[in-house]
Order: sequence, then C-alpha cells, then structure tokens
Amino acid sequence: MCAARAFFVVTMSGSITDVPGLRVGHHTNLDAATGCTVVLCERGAVPGVHVSGASPGGREIELLRPGYSINLVHGVLLSGGSSYGLDATAGVMRFLEERGAGFDTVAGVVPIVPAAIIFDLSIGDSRVRPTPDNAYAACCDATDDQMAEGSVGAGAGATVGKCLGMEHATKGGIGMSSVDLGNDVVVAALMVVNAWGDVINPTSGHVLAGPRDLAGEGFLRTTDLLKQGRMRSPFPTSNTIVGVVATNVRLRKTQTHRLAQMAQVGLARTIDPCGSMYDGDTLFVLSYGDRRCDMNVLGVGAVEAVTRAVQRAVLQAESVAKVPAVRDLKE
Repeated sequence: MCAARAFFVVTMSGSITDVPGLRVGHHTNLDAATGCTVVLCERGAVPGVHVSGASPGGREIELLRPGYSINLVHGVLLSGGSSYGLDATAGVMRFLEERGAGFDTVAGVVPIVPAAIIFDLSIGDSRVRPTPDNAYAACCDATDDQMAEGSVGAGAGATVGKCLGMEHATKGGIGMSSVDLGNDVVVAALMVVNAWGDVINPTSGHVLAGPRDLAGEGFLRTTDLLKQGRMRSPFPTSNTIVGVVATNVRLRKTQTHRLAQMAQVGLARTIDPCGSMYDGDTLFVLSYGDRRCDMNVLGVGAVEAVTRAVQRAVLQAESVAKVPAVRDLKE
C-alpha cells in the first residue's frame, strides 16, 4: 500500500501513458478544426465514470456504472463532431476486433469502447466530423509514449470562455499530467478542455483563458458577466470537458466509480463556472494494473492530475480557425 505522504512527486509534463500498458493516439484535422483521441487498454481495464455536466453526449456510459455485468473495457474514444462524432467509435472497435481484443462470444470478440464527445462545430468546417476511419487511424498511430498536447486530436476544435459568443472565445485543447504516488503507483489524466466557462489557476485565482476583452487586454470573468446579465442569448452550445483518469492501481468497479467522482474536484478547481447547464462534462476512469494504494491518497493524486491537465490544455494550445490561443495573446 502506498504511503500517505505530505507531498507527491508531480511530473508536470507527464502523459497518461505513464500508466504502463496504455497507448494513446490522435487524429487531427486543423483545417476543419476537429479530431478524435483514443486511449487503448487492449488487455481490459476496470472502468468508472462520472457525468457532472447537464448536456452530455456519450456511448456505453450506463454500462460503466456499478451493478452492471460488464467489468472491463478495451478502449475509450474522445471525439469532436458533437453527436456525429460518436459514429467514430466503430473504427476503434474494428481495430480492436482485428487484434482479438474484447469479450469472447459465440460470434467472436466484442470490444467494449465507451465514448464521449465535445461540440466543436462552431469553428472550422462543421460539415467535417471524425469518422470510423479517422478513429481507426488514431488507433494505428497510438503509442505508449504519447506526449502531444494542445490543439491535437479531440482538442483540435476545443475552445473556452464562450459566455459572450465565439468571437470572444479562447482556444482550448488537450492536456495531460501524471502523478507519482511512490512505490511504483501512478495516476494520470488526459483532458479535452472545451469549457463554456473560464480556466483558472486554482492557487492564484487568475484567469488563464476565458472570454477575451476585445475593448482592452486580458480576460473577462464569466461569473462576473453572468451576474451583470452580460451574456450571449441564446447561449452557445459549443462546450463540454471530457477526459480519462488512469491508474496502475487494482480497483473494483465500485472504487473506479468513486475515483471518478473524486477526480471531478479537479474540474471544480480549474473551471469557473463548472458543470453548467451548457456543458456535458464526462470523466472516465481506467484501472489498469495490479498495484495497491489507499483510496484517499489515490483520490488526491487524481485531483492533482486533472487540475494540472486542464491548465496545460489551454497553455499548450495553438490558435486554430481564427480562435487565438493564450500563447498568441499579448500579455
């Protein structure tokens, strides 16, 4: 059992593939500002899920909850394209089937691949959405040392700070982080940040990315705009944060479900407002290993991984489809 220590060793540039055996691949279309990302766990990982947003879009979500008979999944797809992007899951299933990964049935293997989507149709070319072939290509390119972040994969069309409309938005993207809890225990996160609200630094409260102040410099605060009644009507629908938290700790399904709930605190620390009626925030958990760790320690590590991954998503993003990234804005 890992020790409950007063500090953790945090790998700031770590990847979710720091969890041994996981592979990550991306398909990116910057011209259309969309894409998809796959996390492969072909031997089967014990899954968990927590949905905190009011407008989610996903596949095989209910199956992941405690009390259902399926206790292993073989991959997770995160996709742009709104509900159209869920079709891309077929490409992940085809890839896994070809490799014999899945549950054995009388008709052959059946891979279990949960998926969640973001709405990215407000920028780029809304007629282009991730397809099964795109997801298959992402699987073929998947590696166990994937470090790409920012405007890649499902983060290609991600944006944040949309209370005043897309003309004020800032580029979002994908961020990753891993936390070393000692004794070879790792917990890590991959987050696709496409929030309606702001991304903040939880230590200082400073807005890292949000609605841009077109009359000056810097960012406006979404919560202030809401209180002042300064908001776009109807509200933009191009939102949602989706992600995967993974660990090499052996967990039961009830525990992965609890870890997903604990990890959501990382979103509450870094997204303001969080879990709005216009977001479909969905967080998957994968237990893929045989290490042991106290659940409280593991939960704290998961929150830390999610918190840092969300921040990295906007700090590593590049400008796409005329939506500027933080790195391209004047200080």
